[in-house]
This record gives sequence, C-alpha cells and structure tokens, in this order.
Amino acid sequence: MKTAIVTGAAGFAGCHLTKTLSENGYRVYAVLRPGSTHNGRLAGLNNVVCIEADVYSDETLSSLIPGQCDLFFHMAWMSGGRYDYDTQMRNAWITLRMAKLASETGCRRFVGIGSQAEYGSTEEEITEDTWPAPFCAYGVSKLAACYLSKQIAEENGMEWVWGRIFSVYGENEPAERLIPRLMESFQNGSDISLSSCRQNWDFLYGKDAGEALLAIAEKGGNGEIYNIADGRYRPLKEYVEIINDIYGKNSSIPYGEDPKPFVSLQPSVEKLKRDTGWVPKTDFRTKIQELKAEMT
Repeated sequence: MKTAIVTGAAGFAGCHLTKTLSENGYRVYAVLRPGSTHNGRLAGLNNVVCIEADVYSDETLSSLIPGQCDLFFHMAWMSGGRYDYDTQMRNAWITLRMAKLASETGCRRFVGIGSQAEYGSTEEEITEDTWPAPFCAYGVSKLAACYLSKQIAEENGMEWVWGRIFSVYGENEPAERLIPRLMESFQNGSDISLSSCRQNWDFLYGKDAGEALLAIAEKGGNGEIYNIADGRYRPLKEYVEIINDIYGKNSSIPYGEDPKPFVSLQPSVEKLKRDTGWVPKTDFRTKIQELKAEMT
C-alpha cells in the first residue's frame, strides 16, 4: 500500500488533502496538533492513522511513524500576522526540519506547500516563471522555505516539488475568511466591510485543491514549482455578486476603496494541467449553492 505523511492534516486545506489520499488508496499518517478541535474532521476516513504531535517542539516524531513512507506533505504552518517575522521565520525553520524528517522516514518525495504570497503584488498573469517579490513576512518565509527545503531534499537524494496555493474555499473554511463572511452576511442581513473588489481573484474548491496536490506529488516534475489554483480567475466583485444572487437578497453592497497594496491575482495553471493531467472540476456558483443548502 502507498503511504503518505501529512503534517497539518486536520487543517482547512490539510483535511481536504487527507481525504483525497484516503480515497485514492493511501495509508496516511496524519500528524495532528495535540488536543485540537479540528482533529475530529478526519474521523471515519479509511487507512488514516492519527498521530498527535507538535511539529514545533516534538523531537520524537520520526519514532512515531513506523517503517518507510512514500510521500511527505508539509501542510502545517503556525498562524501569525502576515508581518510577524518571528513567527513566520520559525515556520520556515520547521519546514526545513520536516524536509529532514521526510528523508529520515525514507520518503522518496517531499511536497512543500507554498503560497501566492511568494509572488507579491503584480497585475500580470502569474506563471511559475514569474519573479517572486513578496512584500510581507508570510510571503518571504514561504519563499525561504521553498528554496531551502529544495536544497535539503537534493542533499539527501530525495525528490522535491512545491505547490503554491492561491485561494481555497469550501467545507471547514475559517469563519473569518471572505466567503464564509459573505455567506453569513447575506443570510442574516448583517453588515460587511469590503474593498472596491476591482482586483482579480481566483477561488479553488477544497476537494479540487486536494486532488491537485496529489497530482503534483505523483506526476509533477522533480524540482518543479506548481501554481495550485482554479485558473478561471475573475474580478473579486463578480464572486461577491454571485453569492449575493444565490441568497436572493439583491442587496446594495457597500464597496469601499482599493486595498493597499492592490494585489490582483491572475494565476496560470497550464503547467499543472500539462504535467499532471489535473483539471478543476467544481463550478463556483454550483458549489456555493450546495454550501448554502448545507447551512440551512
């Protein structure tokens, strides 16, 4: 049986990946934060072995994983402010530690999870060849983790691939993020503060994101970086209006000023599609309708 280690396995994106791995015949060693209320998200998944261990302090993690494994997905990332350099650089350091752990557990490939924040602010289409120019501690630390974990993998004879996630939505999404806030606001008639929403954005459904990560792990090129996005980007205002329309409120939406910095996301996923055959399957409007039905 194919085996995979996933840190942050019960997090928002992590639980979608863990479910995808389970559905595709993997035995998953799911590394969970001890005592987290999120850990129940993995209940009932086939061949998922839950290991409660703090990747930030537990030095015995390798002893908790029996035998050699095939893939190592590092999803864990300590929350902190986007400009909190102490926390974000600690996250980068832990990524390096996890790359070494992947080698120790015999993994043939390390899959690191990056972010669109590595690219910084650009109004051009974003390909994997776009020059990284992060403007916050979060993006800088993700970029540092990217380059340094690749070096560790090479030094230890292990394959490496990096997925830069843009914006994922769906079940278990944190309530403070935009789509849950919009859905709650339009449902209850409560106020919401928005920017001008003129910038382009790209939302990828969680299950599609999990399948994209598995695709780069199994079929992505060694040493390559892949954008993890839907690819059908549009002005953020259009997403807002779709949700408003689904809730049937036809409310007057209080759009504000342009955000500063003005980050407009136009990700290309052509490399991901070409190398792995992955394509997004989920229509945004249809999925929001389904999520609304589940909430009522």
